[in-house]
Amino acid sequence: MTTIKKGAAALAVATALLIAGQAQANDRYATPPPIVLSPDLSQPWVMQLQNPRSQGVRASAPRVVTRRQAGERRVYQPQRHQQRAALAQPPQPQVRGIDPIYLPQTVTYHGGEPAGTVIIETTDRFLYLVNGDGTAKRYGVGVGKQGFEWRGSERITRKAEWPSWRPPAEMIAREARKGRHLPTFMEGGPQNPLGARALYLGSTLYRIHGTNQPWTIGQAVSSGCIRMRNEDVKDLYARVSVGADVIVR
Repeated sequence: MTTIKKGAAALAVATALLIAGQAQANDRYATPPPIVLSPDLSQPWVMQLQNPRSQGVRASAPRVVTRRQAGERRVYQPQRHQQRAALAQPPQPQVRGIDPIYLPQTVTYHGGEPAGTVIIETTDRFLYLVNGDGTAKRYGVGVGKQGFEWRGSERITRKAEWPSWRPPAEMIAREARKGRHLPTFMEGGPQNPLGARALYLGSTLYRIHGTNQPWTIGQAVSSGCIRMRNEDVKDLYARVSVGADVIVR
């Protein structure tokens, strides 16, 4: 009888262990309950999250969200080697082939000329459009090469968008002696040497115009005309009117 009782007790214990083991196995796939910390235990961690540096904890790099697809928010952490590679890249030039000093900017100007006057300083390679409030809009220009420089005062007598080009006979002959044959006429367009806009000066053959060679801005390269980047001559074209005074010095 005693043996039977002992066997029953052992069977009951084994059954209880089996049931407990099954319960634990099933609980492995269940959602774990939330961990709740007491205020005293959680306070140091909250402080570290709010200000890691004040607690002597090194802050990690901020996460960067790079794309969102079909409502899914994917977060990527930049790798250290990627960060180092980005820092190692040299800064890109602002405008390729042009010294940044020749890019448009507003400068202080107290020359005494009225607003709307165009001043061209051929030595410095700058064109100033006087604003009349103690400032001027300054642009970089290309000017006449040696032997083709000129100075004087003219007025804008005509304006043209994407002007056509008729090289003077003297220029055609001069270039032919160098082995370069110019067309007698060229329609306006991106390949035209006069560029996007032209401002004609008095009854002369000189113009303020754009160029298809923007890298020459800041140099003495023309046959007497004042050349500008296409972006800049478009801006100047919109700001000045026929009849405006132009002073070349």
